[in-house]
Amino acid sequence: MASNLANVEEYFRVNMEKKLLIKAPEQEDHDLTPATKLLEKRREMQEVENGLHQQKEEFALKIESLAQRREELARKETLLKESLMKFDKFLKENDAKRSRAMKKSLDERKTREQKEGEIQNLRENMTGLFTKKDRQTKAVETNLAYQRYLEAVLETVEEFGEVKDIIGRFDTLAATNSELVDRAREAQERTEKDRAGFLHSTEEKNNIMLNYNNDIAKLQTRLEELQLRSAKWQSECDQTMNNATQKSLLLGQIKMATNNLFNLVKSHLNNRLSGTGDTVMQLDKIQQFIMDLSDITSDVPGTRAALT
Repeated sequence: MASNLANVEEYFRVNMEKKLLIKAPEQEDHDLTPATKLLEKRREMQEVENGLHQQKEEFALKIESLAQRREELARKETLLKESLMKFDKFLKENDAKRSRAMKKSLDERKTREQKEGEIQNLRENMTGLFTKKDRQTKAVETNLAYQRYLEAVLETVEEFGEVKDIIGRFDTLAATNSELVDRAREAQERTEKDRAGFLHSTEEKNNIMLNYNNDIAKLQTRLEELQLRSAKWQSECDQTMNNATQKSLLLGQIKMATNNLFNLVKSHLNNRLSGTGDTVMQLDKIQQFIMDLSDITSDVPGTRAALT
């Protein structure tokens, strides 16, 4: 409101300044008297004031119209907010109703499906009961023939007084037969069990024998390999023995030759060498003799040349 008043005052001030602008005197104003000019100015002032008053009234009307329009807009805004709040409330209530309706629909659907399942089960049970009834009716019709047969037996056999005595005897025989069947089945089971044990034991023994045969085959192969290796080693040993025999023979011959040479050297030196059986020492003596003999032989031609 204060900003509106300031705008109004600014508007009047500008208009007043425009009205009070002094125009440049024209040529004809020079002939007017000061009194006439003053009256003219007062007239202009009055016109300006009248114009300002009229503009002020018009502006006041505009301000009032704007205020009314603003109030109307505020009222409409309030109504619009209320309408929006009501519409939002309506939407929320509608969503809640829709959620409740959907939940109710789902519950009703589940209930309907459950009831349909129960109806289907009842129909199946009813069908089963009808089937059982038909089967029992047929069994009754079939057993009536046995009833008539048992009554005919009573008329011909004096051992039984009533039909229930025959049925009791039959039950006793059936129980005895069932007991005998159970015993036979137990005996058969024991036989099958013993047979299975025997087969298992036989299989285990066969596996053991197979393992033993495999071990024997491996040992036989190992024995053959060792025999081949032993024959090879025996051949190498025989070859070594032959070589050793030949070397021993050669060694004996060398010793005999060395001994003969040693005896020749010894006789040549008039038995001045001491006797020994060591072949190495004999060879040393023979070597020494040969070296001495070589020295003497090499010195003899020089001596002869000197004498000549």
